[in-house]
Amino acid sequence: MSDRTDLINAFIDRAGWSAARCTFLAGDASNRRYFRLIGENDNAVLMDAPPEKGEDIRPFVRIAEYLTGLGLSAPKVLAEDEATGFLLLEDLGDALFARVLETEQGLENSLYSTATDLLAELHGHAPPDNLDPYDPLLMTELAALAFDWYAFAATGEKAPDARRKFRDTFQPLLSDNTTETVLIQRDYHAENLLWLPDRNGTARVGLLDFQDAMIGHRAYDLVSLLQDARRDVAPSTESTMLTRYIETTRQEDDAFRTAYHLLGTQRNLRILGVFTRLCVRDG
Repeated sequence: MSDRTDLINAFIDRAGWSAARCTFLAGDASNRRYFRLIGENDNAVLMDAPPEKGEDIRPFVRIAEYLTGLGLSAPKVLAEDEATGFLLLEDLGDALFARVLETEQGLENSLYSTATDLLAELHGHAPPDNLDPYDPLLMTELAALAFDWYAFAATGEKAPDARRKFRDTFQPLLSDNTTETVLIQRDYHAENLLWLPDRNGTARVGLLDFQDAMIGHRAYDLVSLLQDARRDVAPSTESTMLTRYIETTRQEDDAFRTAYHLLGTQRNLRILGVFTRLCVRDG
């Protein structure tokens, strides 16, 4: 038995869940792992985020408490140990949007309209203090990962001139069109949203994987939702939800659509670069 396993068992025991059955639930692109604790009367989720591997549970706790304070359905924190990197969380179930829509495609409008309304509601509140900005410089550098990794993997040649021209063109466009100050979760998509039909209103959307939240433009999470790299959203759904958000929040139509498409370009270039790097460098 590893030292980490011993620490997990000790944390579970201190949290009062020693009698529960522990099953592996999921991993992600970070060093975090998730386990489900199956108790006699209830379940919980254990997040294992090793500090020695650069993980920190504090951002998750902070954003979870902010979101639940607004009446939204982030997992409640049941127990925590910052030193060892463990969280025990409310189990919101397995009904990910992506999973639900595999078998019930007719629910796409209901799920996406509720998730869009959640963003409109969230963006009406002041964000937490001291979050880092997702600013044009950072966004440009992250988008340029596509030139660093994908272009090289596709052609076998580095493209420093193309990268420089992209940076010099794209960053001013972002500066002119995408500066705003709302909380963005940054991975707001069908693999990170749960459908909770027994709850009411926007609380029917369960929120996951928001620990990397920053301050940015209000179109960013809408792009994540509607231009999902992991599932094809119907073009009619994208168009309807984009208009729904604009009208609900009374945005200036042309300006918001410009920001939306710029951020779509940025996000998809970043994804292209990040996942090529994961494949080529990290295996």
